[in-house]
Amino acid sequence: MSSPYKVESSVFGNPSIFRNPKKIHHRKLLVLAMISLPSKNPSGIRSSRSLIFAHRSCMDLVKVWKLESLHFDGRTDRIRIGNFLHKIKAIPFKDTSEIFSIMEKDAGNWTLSDFNGMLMALVTANEPDLALELYSNVASCGLALAPNCWTFSIMIRCCCKKNDLDEAQRFLHHMMVNGYSPNVITFTTLINSLCKRGKLQNAFEVFEVMGRIGCKPTVQTYNCLLKGLCYVGRVEGAHEMLMNMKKESVRPDIYSYTAIMDGFCKVGRSDEAMELLSQALEMGLAPNVVTFNTLFTGYSKEGRPQQGFRVLRLMKEKNCMPDSISYSTLLSGLLKWGKIRAALGVYKEMVGIGFEVEGRMMSTLLRGLCMKSWTEKDLAQDAYQVFEKMSSVSIVDHTTYGFVIRTLCVGKKMEEALDHLQQMIRMGYIPRTITFNNVIQALCTEGKIREALVVLVIMYESGKIPSRTSYDILVKEFNHQGRLLGASNVYGAALKQGVVPHRIPLRRWKCSTNASFFSCTLI
Repeated sequence: MSSPYKVESSVFGNPSIFRNPKKIHHRKLLVLAMISLPSKNPSGIRSSRSLIFAHRSCMDLVKVWKLESLHFDGRTDRIRIGNFLHKIKAIPFKDTSEIFSIMEKDAGNWTLSDFNGMLMALVTANEPDLALELYSNVASCGLALAPNCWTFSIMIRCCCKKNDLDEAQRFLHHMMVNGYSPNVITFTTLINSLCKRGKLQNAFEVFEVMGRIGCKPTVQTYNCLLKGLCYVGRVEGAHEMLMNMKKESVRPDIYSYTAIMDGFCKVGRSDEAMELLSQALEMGLAPNVVTFNTLFTGYSKEGRPQQGFRVLRLMKEKNCMPDSISYSTLLSGLLKWGKIRAALGVYKEMVGIGFEVEGRMMSTLLRGLCMKSWTEKDLAQDAYQVFEKMSSVSIVDHTTYGFVIRTLCVGKKMEEALDHLQQMIRMGYIPRTITFNNVIQALCTEGKIREALVVLVIMYESGKIPSRTSYDILVKEFNHQGRLLGASNVYGAALKQGVVPHRIPLRRWKCSTNASFFSCTLI
């Protein structure tokens, strides 16, 4: 198993043993090429173009023109591993005993590099349990292999993916006890996983081990710790670490600043996050859309969503085009804090650019516009336009329909109000009693008592029992028109339903006066 050639693994940067130094580029591509093998191609033979694509998207280590000139001579190994992966896919419920049996039949041809490649392929294919099983039972498979630095690094990554961080730390300890020095990527992988789980103490213990063995942390290592500190609310500690990075000649990148900005925004200190952004710009760093979106979220959380317009202007000045999340976060904040007119402007800009507005957010905007239009008439047309747009892209819920119908009633567009009321019922919605009452009230205000009675009938037919208010509106209008019989009929219908209206039918009196006396006659 020994070899005079030691090279750097493309996955972890750990020493890996290869039988031929000319195969280095082939080995770098092998793992990622394997995991994308189609079931119809069990041989695992991939075209050089496919390998170049995998390399370009995942490794980016060598220029494509150099790869095109290579001739891979490890095809036999690749075919064997490809076949093995294909067989694993075909085994129901991942029967490990059958997998070990397959490996044992070909034990004599397996090298440590092949085995490491297999482990990495399984980890990348989201099969960490199977990778651990293979590692634990390598001897029972008849493979006389001893783990090397790459093996341990893969298993640390495997445990991190499985969220078994205690086991990952044990692998790290075992790796160092066996005389292997983890590289910065292995350390960073473990630190990142610990920070994501909020295990800051463990993460800093691993960080200290790095210093003891002389492994210099990269900016990515620091970024993991910065995010971890902010995750548990230790924003001041993260800010202090950022300052220390500069002293230790590790230049923070925009991700360093974004992590702390996010931490400040989450604890209601968005102005300090904005100051950090200014510092990043002074350093010549280019903020990305995530950096700016953090500020949108922070200002919205603090109840100052209109500060988002300042952020939006700055984005455009720095040639960082806002994405759908930028606009949606700004719009959501404005709606949450009742800034309807400002929200309408953002909505129009989104639609103009071509971004889709999420249905729930559009519904919130529409309701806000409807309510505001009841007192500010100029917003009614905007409400209608948003409603039409919403109807074309999603289903309008019954509550929002009710707001639209009331807006139409307030705007004295009774034909449209009646049309939408009937449309609601055709869609299977049962309008709320207040929606029916709004339509009845608007019709009676215009003196259209006959149409109002039709709405009352529709209310009955849809399964709604008219309320006392429903009858009061009708009785009042009949009284106003001097139609005692109609008022009496409505009043009687109410009593039959067990409802006693506040309004009662009234007879009209005709009064006259002359020079000698005053008289009133019941009509």
